[in-house]
Amino acid sequence: MAETMAALAPEAAPVEHVDVLIVGAGISGVGGAYHLQEQCPGRSFLVLEAQDGFGGTWRTHRYPGIRSDSDLYTFGYRFKPWVGAPIATAEEIRKYMGEVIEENGLGRFIRYGHRIRSARWDSSANRWTIEAARGDGSIARFTANFLWMCQGYYRHEEGYTPEWPGMARFGGRIVHPQTWPEDLDYRGKRVVVIGSGATAATIVPAMADEAAHVTMLQRSPTFFRTGRNGIEIADELRTLGINEEWIHEIVRRKILYEQARFIQRTQTEPEMVKGELLGQIRALLGDDYDIDKHFTPRYRPWQQRLAFVPDADLFKGIAAGRASVVTDEIETFTETGLLLKSGAMLDADIIVTATGFHLSALGDIDFAIDGEPLVFGDTVTYRGMMFTGVPNMAWVFGYLRASWTLRADMVADVVCRLLNHMEQTGATRVEVALRPEDHNMPLGPWIDPEEFSSGYVARGNHLLPKRGDKPEWQHMHDYWSEKDALPAIDLTDPAFVYR
Repeated sequence: MAETMAALAPEAAPVEHVDVLIVGAGISGVGGAYHLQEQCPGRSFLVLEAQDGFGGTWRTHRYPGIRSDSDLYTFGYRFKPWVGAPIATAEEIRKYMGEVIEENGLGRFIRYGHRIRSARWDSSANRWTIEAARGDGSIARFTANFLWMCQGYYRHEEGYTPEWPGMARFGGRIVHPQTWPEDLDYRGKRVVVIGSGATAATIVPAMADEAAHVTMLQRSPTFFRTGRNGIEIADELRTLGINEEWIHEIVRRKILYEQARFIQRTQTEPEMVKGELLGQIRALLGDDYDIDKHFTPRYRPWQQRLAFVPDADLFKGIAAGRASVVTDEIETFTETGLLLKSGAMLDADIIVTATGFHLSALGDIDFAIDGEPLVFGDTVTYRGMMFTGVPNMAWVFGYLRASWTLRADMVADVVCRLLNHMEQTGATRVEVALRPEDHNMPLGPWIDPEEFSSGYVARGNHLLPKRGDKPEWQHMHDYWSEKDALPAIDLTDPAFVYR
């Protein structure tokens, strides 16, 4: 008997059961925990987080100048007023999230240092079994009735860096923003930042004050917007002593309205919007600067993510000569820098590859449904949050042209309403399925490349679920249509199959 018990010891770790298991303690997971506590009182839940603390992106990204590229009045939660500048640093965002955790007693539900390795659904038990590796190498096991995926959509451990010829020859340091080394000293150094998106536009001005010079090397330009890192109406309302909850809601609605109008204009009058965006940059850099070459993209505005440059810091650095832009392609790395396809040389001590990330739809977790591996790309999405053939699971994927958290809040409402509906009807299992009228529906990629063509989408679209040609079977990527559609979801629709 003792030998039998000893043999079973590795498997004898206690299995903890909860009604809902939330994956990730980033902006979506912390918000989900808040909503679950508020809207589903008495429901047991845990949040498993791979990192040693909360924050997600705002914890793992530590490059110079790290800041939001969405305003915090809409990137912040609807239930927690934001009181700072609209574009915030990672530290400010983490502080805000920490206040949400502390004020609502959420800390006791979060388990840090738990990297989920596998998730197995068992239809006979109607529950998920989750295995997570702890930092000390031990394995923690959980079962859950419902799985809420809030881990985001990219791999936190490493960013995407293309393989260029000669990289091993380079005598300086090559770093990716996602894994920024704490010991990197760039004072007085020549820095080349490869990339032209929001990350590059943040790093370049942040390093330019101390580096000898910073060059942004781009294969093709990106659209940027500039403006003051402040909102006049918010400042005025605070001067008048208006309650912060009111200010948050008023400013939030104003920003959302203006964003919607702007996005509509990028589709109905793209050339006019393009002229306005380029006019802002021309006013900062002067008529002699080659705006056409360095800041005029080949795509229409908002076909890729449009980055906001607060207080025009990137362009002020260029105008002052501390930074520059080169539009060219890399032929090869050399011992001292980069040889470009034009034949030009870029000398560098440090090369930063701000070239994007690896899309990871389900957090690199090994999923199986009744013993069969889950191929996420073979499923069809319901409203971008549930998937055919996947029971008792919801996923948070925010917006590409608006703040992520807007959708995280609304998905939380749907999940909580669904959980309460199941409790009221006695259902222990729910999954979505195509209705008879949907079976001949044309299917396409999760994101239409004609609508959004960023590199990470092109590289990873095949990993994401399919979408149909009906609103129910799409992620609309449009807050203004979903703000009414998601609360109106009919949970008795035949698309929901309960058992």
